[in-house]
Amino acid sequence: MNIHEYQAKGLFAQYDVKTLRGIVASNSTEAAEACKELGGKIWVVKAQVHAGGRGKGGGIILCRSPDEVYEAAGKLIGSRLITPQTTAEGVEVRKIYVEEGCNISRELYLGIVLDRERDLPVIMASTEGGVEIEEVANKNPEKILKVHIDPITGLGDWQARKIAFGLGLKGNQIKHCAKFMKSLYHLFVNLDCSIVEINPLVVSSDDEIIALDAKINFDSSGLFRHNEIEELRDVSEEEPLETRANKVGLNYIKLNGEIGCMVNGAGLAMATMDIIKLHGGEPANFLDVGGGADSKQVAEGFKVILSDPEVKAIFVNIFGGIMRCDFIAEGIITAAKEINMAVPLIVRLAGTNVELGKQMLSESGLNLISADNMNDGAIKAINSIGGKA
Repeated sequence: MNIHEYQAKGLFAQYDVKTLRGIVASNSTEAAEACKELGGKIWVVKAQVHAGGRGKGGGIILCRSPDEVYEAAGKLIGSRLITPQTTAEGVEVRKIYVEEGCNISRELYLGIVLDRERDLPVIMASTEGGVEIEEVANKNPEKILKVHIDPITGLGDWQARKIAFGLGLKGNQIKHCAKFMKSLYHLFVNLDCSIVEINPLVVSSDDEIIALDAKINFDSSGLFRHNEIEELRDVSEEEPLETRANKVGLNYIKLNGEIGCMVNGAGLAMATMDIIKLHGGEPANFLDVGGGADSKQVAEGFKVILSDPEVKAIFVNIFGGIMRCDFIAEGIITAAKEINMAVPLIVRLAGTNVELGKQMLSESGLNLISADNMNDGAIKAINSIGGKA
């Protein structure tokens, strides 16, 4: 789950991670009032969207008067911001963040992520602040510092200083940076984050270390422990079909293909997408109904898949263990009665109550294509939409 910059900075403040003062606004009048409340002579108006690269898309504007702030807010709010991380249509800007100015001495990069190969959190830092870290990794990988952290002992003072030295910091900057990183790591662990990223992290003219930007992504599996974080969710920034599926407990991710997939188990779902691509097709989604779904959830899953206008066929690939095949069959039948199943339906069932499930489907009168196994199902799904597998 993602949140906006202003929300992330609110969490930073709770963990004593230094940021600049700022005020969120939803119209030009609020923005102009915000700069008066903040004081100073320079302000930065920032579009609040769940996408990086805002500066490249014109979503960050430096202003030197309340009138300029007013105009910048009017320009951004209601517009569609296109950045390197959005689609060609861009994303709508509904709010902006007015932040006080800062005398910047240096721009750095700092992030904490999970290294899934080593099963450890890793702090990544670079002197190339303001540049996308992927670009640095491709062109100058030697400029990325990495320090892995043992979750048992936490981030040590020596590790924090090692990064500070590696960034070329001196004097009080080292002390401030070490304190900053320890606070940031504390936030990362306590809030079940999957990513915390600051780009740029700046060194001010008075040697303070300040988060000029803030990006936090949370592990959705840990949100049950953090109701206060769940409340920060902005569904207007999320894919509507993913939000709809999430409300009924389904794991759904929209993709760009034409073959809708309904599978039980994340591993089998990924294997199903792989085998569709292996035979020249493109999956339209990832959908894991899990082991505890009932027929109503399965029916809702079908509705979500068919709400995607790009879907031209559906491949149901179920290995019944905890999830019984008759539940899947009942869900398919329920969905077919409620909506127009106007695309080819390819079904592969195996496992618990498979014969009962097949019998229910055969007696339902539905027009479906039976598959003997996963490979057979993928080929039949591709062929059903005029492809050649």
